[in-house]
Amino acid sequence: MSDAHVEAHGAPHDSAHDGPHEGPIKTPKQLVVTVVASFLVPIVVIIMLINFVAFGNKEAAGTDALAPEAVAARILPVGAVEVRAAGAASARSGEQVFQGQCSACHASGALGAPKFGDEAAWGPRIKTGFEALWQSALKGKGSMPPQGGGDASDYEIARAVVYMANKGGAKFDEPKPPADAASGAAAPASAGAASQ
Repeated sequence: MSDAHVEAHGAPHDSAHDGPHEGPIKTPKQLVVTVVASFLVPIVVIIMLINFVAFGNKEAAGTDALAPEAVAARILPVGAVEVRAAGAASARSGEQVFQGQCSACHASGALGAPKFGDEAAWGPRIKTGFEALWQSALKGKGSMPPQGGGDASDYEIARAVVYMANKGGAKFDEPKPPADAASGAAAPASAGAASQ
């Protein structure tokens, strides 16, 4: 090797790389396309990312513990105060109480409950009288919890008992509304005793 081929730092020089250096852009048209793409592609990518992040709730795998409904259910108060007017003005009818809490078992005869309107099933129960039926409904009997598992006044339960028993063949009179909230338990008992 000659000294002409040795570079200043002492390494030999490879003459195969001495030709013109070429890049991927060879024409002015390719240069314009590359410059425009280098600006447009990042802008399009940024817009797509913004749309993905900002718009709409995306369903993801995992839990819905942070969903608004789940959060609202967790922060509900432990109890609630409900203020109602005393007396029969706000009392539900026997049919309404039946539909609201008694029909779950008495409509289908579930758990041995006498079916609504079945005179054969209600006959022996009606013979015990209104008072016995009413006390069974208030305190529970067999599989039936007190008040059929609902939340009704004694007067409303009395109305429901009369409604169901009368549809099963009884002829009980509609109980009289209580005079005030304190006598709510005594009023239906005296009003319910009627002829069969």
